[in-house]
Amino acid sequence: MPRNLDLTALRSFVSVAESGGVTKAAGMLNLTQSAVSMQLKRLEENLGLALLDRTGRGVALTPTGDQLLSYARRMLALNDEVYARMTDHAFEGQIALGVPHDIVYPAIPQVLARFTQEFPRVRVDLISSFTVQLKEYLADGSCDLILTTEDAAGPGGEALVELPLIWLGAVGGQAWRKRPLPLAFEQSCLFRDSVQRALDAAGIEWTMRVQAESARTIEPIVAADMGVHAVLEGTEPAHLERIAHGGELPKLTTKKIVLYGHKGGQDPVRDALAGLVRQAYAQL
Repeated sequence: MPRNLDLTALRSFVSVAESGGVTKAAGMLNLTQSAVSMQLKRLEENLGLALLDRTGRGVALTPTGDQLLSYARRMLALNDEVYARMTDHAFEGQIALGVPHDIVYPAIPQVLARFTQEFPRVRVDLISSFTVQLKEYLADGSCDLILTTEDAAGPGGEALVELPLIWLGAVGGQAWRKRPLPLAFEQSCLFRDSVQRALDAAGIEWTMRVQAESARTIEPIVAADMGVHAVLEGTEPAHLERIAHGGELPKLTTKKIVLYGHKGGQDPVRDALAGLVRQAYAQL
């Protein structure tokens, strides 16, 4: 049957170890010396181990006590962190983050996980849409922060990273060899125009094989080798692959991932979320 350590006794143990004596530890903990001594005795009895060497003038740790000290510090630190997080009402509410669906992975899941750990009482609403729509959401207050994919940052925008567009196709696919080249893009995708211009400049005929409203429609078409697509390098889905065309397709332009809505120092929750977003995209 599991046995539990007494955190109060562990706190007394750590205080004695760090202060060098029961008297000082009692003062630090605002307890009597006898209370601290009783907690230490109870801890040793619970473990069945001698933690303190009382043979000298002062109080020293036994080798077992030294080993326990490291664990005890970590346990108390975690206890204090949990207690502070669960009882801190300073940060509550919700915040809305807007992200284009094609750059949600791989960065945003780690951003949300870390933010939730730091602000467990703040609900994060993730809104996925196209850049144009997300800017409208920011303007009308539906989103607090948004990311966009653009050629350059607009007013109030902060360019986080610049990435090249890459050709994407089915694993082992051959659709990229066809002429006219079959393309698969969402109707509102800002990458589509760049791709078409690059093909026109290279003299490569193309046809729009699929136009859809969602990447969930585009990806199966590409995975079935019925068309090719383009995404920012580092954001490609695992079930599709970068096309090794050997120069038979034109090199595509770059796009910037831009952050909007952050006004530093005015909102600690928004500042924290923006900071995590910056860190995540800096690693791409």
